[in-house]
Parts: sequence; structure tokens; C-alpha cells
Amino acid sequence: MSPRRRERRVIAAAGAAALVAVGLNLAFSAVAAHRRRKRRELPGFTAQVNLSAADIKRLADRVIAKSKETYDAVAAVPLDKVSFSNVIAPLAELDAQQFPLVQTCVLPRMVSPSDDVRRASAEAEKRLDSHFQQCRQREDVYRVIKAFTQKGERIGLEATRFVQCMVREFERNGAKLTQSKKTEMEKLKSHIDDLSLKYIQSLNDSTKFLLLSEEELAGMPLEFLKELENTNRKRKVLLTSYHVTPILEHCKVGSTRKLIAVAYGQKGGKENITILEKLVQLRHRLARLLGYPNYADYAIEPRMPRTSRKVLEFLEEMSEQLNDLANRELSVLKDLKMKEEGDAQFSVEDLLYYMKRAEELKVDLDIGEIKQYFPVDLVISGMLKMFQDLFALRFEEIKDAETWHDTVRLFSVWDASSSDLLGYFFLDIFSREGKYAHTCVMALQNGCLCSNGTRKVPVAVLLSQCPKEFDGNSTLLRFPEVVRIFHEFSHVVHHISNRATFSRFSGLQLEGDFAEIPSLLLENWCYESISLKMMSGFHQDITKSITSEACQSLKRRRDIFAGLKLKQEILLCLVDQIIHTSENVDIDDLIKDLHPKVMLGIPLLEGNSPASCFPRIAIGYDAVCYSYIWSEVFAADLFASKFKDDLLNQHAGLRFRNKVLAPGGSKNPLDIISDYLGREPSLQAFIQSRTRTSL
Repeated sequence: MSPRRRERRVIAAAGAAALVAVGLNLAFSAVAAHRRRKRRELPGFTAQVNLSAADIKRLADRVIAKSKETYDAVAAVPLDKVSFSNVIAPLAELDAQQFPLVQTCVLPRMVSPSDDVRRASAEAEKRLDSHFQQCRQREDVYRVIKAFTQKGERIGLEATRFVQCMVREFERNGAKLTQSKKTEMEKLKSHIDDLSLKYIQSLNDSTKFLLLSEEELAGMPLEFLKELENTNRKRKVLLTSYHVTPILEHCKVGSTRKLIAVAYGQKGGKENITILEKLVQLRHRLARLLGYPNYADYAIEPRMPRTSRKVLEFLEEMSEQLNDLANRELSVLKDLKMKEEGDAQFSVEDLLYYMKRAEELKVDLDIGEIKQYFPVDLVISGMLKMFQDLFALRFEEIKDAETWHDTVRLFSVWDASSSDLLGYFFLDIFSREGKYAHTCVMALQNGCLCSNGTRKVPVAVLLSQCPKEFDGNSTLLRFPEVVRIFHEFSHVVHHISNRATFSRFSGLQLEGDFAEIPSLLLENWCYESISLKMMSGFHQDITKSITSEACQSLKRRRDIFAGLKLKQEILLCLVDQIIHTSENVDIDDLIKDLHPKVMLGIPLLEGNSPASCFPRIAIGYDAVCYSYIWSEVFAADLFASKFKDDLLNQHAGLRFRNKVLAPGGSKNPLDIISDYLGREPSLQAFIQSRTRTSL
């Protein structure tokens, strides 16, 4: 599970009372008093770093105790006495005060150099997760909140949305179910988790392999062959993506590609097909128990489309709009296969291989040479300057700040014109033992207005795993790493820009579809000359930035065969939606039927069983595989409409910051984007952007 998704689970329960806020702050002060002599006080920043294992345990104990006290107090309000001040305000205030304390407990698991502290943090996270899950199921608290909604007290639009979100969370977690049905719900969730894990464990089985001769592996790079174990004068190829993908991309022998594709497609075996079918049945049972017609509608309800029908319409329209582009691309691949292999039928196992051949022919780009232009220090400094210039921000490094490691940097963020403090962010980008292994952003504190009129400012942490400097030379980043860090820092700016009143409407707690749109929009800057030159410089002479021709090649490489690649994604998304909206669907038969329809006549590979190796449908993206494509479409429209002709237009950037980033989740995201564009978003900008550069 991604840290952002886990974070949402940990803090999903809406907050704590004003009377408890004082107690929480006092408790926290007692835990960390011995550290404050060393810590520079930062305005609006209440989270802490560098707690000991014992400190973390004590803080988690007190957070849980005070949270329970607040929920008990709200539950005790007589139904005829409910008001905003004695029901909603205490819960909102708890969220405001408690979030940074919870994150103080959770962050060390990902960053602390100490094994003991990481273990204590992981244990605290489990306890807090369990506690908040119980809070979200409390029927007594839910009953009081529902009574408030029926009273009709006049409150503002953001407060109304806050109450609606709370009600929905309680109901989605079974708060209005009878005890027997709650027990059934928990059994279903437990069974679903067990089966999902079993499915993934089967796919991660590294004992399955094929033995192939070097002749059968013709075309593979020598470095790849050297890594393969020799067994009886043959090479041992593991059925993992680490081995399978390079072979499908580089092996000249069509029969080998087919053998590998079939073997990988059958990796999960009949057992995984059975597991997936059972998972879908259990998910439908869970959704119906909670009052939904099917699991897809349950999963999509809190997201931008709201209904599965909307998602299916979106996917079908997208697939149809891509037909012309994808047909042109497929024609190119078929011609290449004809020249290399003669009159042979084009099949699924040929896609990656001939896409790679076409890319080599049509895109003049040396990836190894490109890397020489991206020293990590230059990338970071250029990225920070770009975001400051575009969004009218000012970043100031705080040199004497307490952090959890001496390579971590802390910055304050200010509005460039008003000089108002907007927030803080930590950069923890270098690898070390025990640190979380992926690039991501975590909220350490949410921006919000407290009951006493003061404002907590947002605080974010960007984590990555860049290699450390060697012999005084700055680490060089591969271009995908540049894009990844840029994408994640966009989340940082989204979080810091938040000006919502309620903590739960932070920029990192949005609907999954909306949360990715700004970052996918800003990824476009990684493919344009004016911005790439700001982040690049030859490592032996940083005054020599990347060439405009190389920038164009990077963009072309991103978009080449975009139609066919998206068609493959759409196929997966359609399968995901259909099985999660329908009963008793034979998944293998469904894929066999859909594959040629979506993939322009290319049949499913005979003997393949894709249902046995669909990890995203099994766990993490069940019924929401569509989300990334949805976000890409919105991002493409925003870029084409507002930024494409002037990438560093501060007026446009500031307007985007104020109109799209600042509201966070305080408004309907579709309304936010439609208001900003002056119309509803469309597919056309996305299709046109990919069509122009694909071939």
C-alpha cells in the first residue's frame, strides 16, 4: 500500500474537540520537553521530529485516549441539543490538533536511522490505524452527527461539505449497520485482505522459471545475459517483470517472445483465477451490505466520476477517440514485423518488441548521455526556482532546523508578494539504510484554522532514494527519476498552497483522481526546453544545459505509440469496471471477448490467462484502475488551455494556485476545474497532444 493511501486510512476519522486540543498539546509538550531546548521554534508548526521509541509509544497512547474522550463527549450530546458548536466543531478541532501528532508517530517508520524507533513507529501506526477504524464505526457518534444534519442549522458551504464527508465516511465504514452486520462486514474485509495477499504472493513467486539457450535469446544485451544463471548450458529466465519485460522488448526470436508471454500470463495459474473470482464475489457482498448495488459504485462514490456508469462512458469514449491514432501506430508496427520476420501475423507478444524497434528508428536519443545533464543538486535547485517563479512563491532554507538526519533540508514557503508564511517542506532525497525505498510525499501537518483563530500551516516531507555524492561529485539522475521527483514536489506545492479551513481538506487528502491532476499537469514542464534547461547542466560543465533537440526527443519518446499503450490500459480498466459491476462474470471469457475489440483486432494470446496476473485489480486499484487515465485527461486539458503557450507565466500560475490548489478538498473538484477552465474538461486536448508527437 502506498504511504499516501495508508496515510489517508490512518487519519480518515475526523478529529478532536477544542477542550481536548489543550490536553493533547500539554501531553505532547511533556513528551518532547527535553528536545525543545535544541529545536528552533517555527511559527505555525507544531509537529515534532526525533522522538525516541518510548516517546512515540507514550504519544500514541495519549492521542488514542484523548480521541476516545472526545468521541465519547460527542456521543453523549442529547439528540435534541445537537449544534455545530457541541458536535461538529469539536470533531473538526480534534482533526486540526491531532493530525500532526499522529504523523509525528507515523513518519519515523519511513525515515528514522534507528531500528528501535522505526519499530516503535510501525507499532504505533498499527494501533492508531485500528483505533481510528473503530472510531469511524461508532454508531453512537454517527447518530448524533445525523441528528445535527436533520436539525437544519445554517452553516457555511465548506462546513456543510465537511459534515457531508463525515457522514459518508461513517456510513461507508458500517456505522449504521446492526452489530451482526458489522461483524459480517469485518469478516468480509478480513477474507478479502487474506485473498488479496495470497494472490500477490503467488505472483511474487520467484521460483518459476524457463530455461532458454542463447540462440533462443538472440538480440538480448550481453549485460542482461551475464546476469542470468547458467543451468545445463542454458540460461535461467525467471518469470518476473525484471526478466520478462527486457525479453519482450529486445529478443529477436518471435517464438521465444511468445513462450515468455504465455508463461508469464499463466504465472498465477488456475489458483489465482479462482482467487480473483472469489474476491469479486466478496467485494460485491460487502458493497451490498453497505447499501450499494455493486462494488464499483461503492469504490467510485467518493471519487470525481461518482458512478461506475460515468467511468464506463469515459473509457468507451476514450477508446473510440484513440482508434485512428492507434490504427496508424499498429500499421507502423506491422510493417516493421513484415520487414524483419516476413509475412507473419502480428500478435500481442510483438507489441513491446516492435515498439522498441520503432523507437530506436524514430527517436534520436542516447539515454546514457542524457543522464550526464542531470546532477541531482542542479535538478533540485532548478526545480525550486521554477516553482517559485511560476507560482509566485519564495523558498527559504532553514539552516539550523532540527531534522532526523544530517542530509535532510528544511525550507519555509512564503507568498512572494504579500510575504505571508504559507508552510514548510522537508527534502529527504538521499538513500540510506532503513529508509522508505520509494519517492513519495507525506503530510506532516495540514493547513487549517483552529478554534482560537490561529492557523496551522501545511508541512510536507518529500522522500526519495537518490544515491549519495561520490568523491565530491554530484549524483546523476536518470531522466525518469527527474520526472518522478518533479511530480512529487508538485504534490508538495499543492499541499503548501492549501487555504481550506478544515484539516481534512488538505491537498494530500483529496479524492485520488483530483490529487494527481496538478502533478500530472506539471509533469509537462519536464518535456519542454525552457524548463528542462533550468534543471540541467553537463556534470563536467554545468553552464552547458541539455540541447533543445534532446528535449524534443524526450517528449517524442514519451508519446510514441501513446494510442496503443493507452488502449492496453483501457482494456484493463474496462475489465476492472465490468467485473466489479456485474455478477458471475467469467473473467477469462470477458478478456477474450474484449481484447480484439479494444486492441484493433489483435486477439488474446492463445493459452494466456491474464486473470491470473492482474495485481492492480487484486489489490490497491480494485474498481479504480481508470483513475490515472482520468487524471491525465484533465491535466492535458489544463496544460493546453492555460500554460502551453507560456510555461513561466506567473499570472497563470498564481491564478492556478489560488483557484485550483488553494481550495484543497473544500469544494467539489469537478466544479473547481470547470470553474477554472470556464467549461467542462474534454478529451480533445489529450488526444491532440499525443497525436502531434506519437509518430
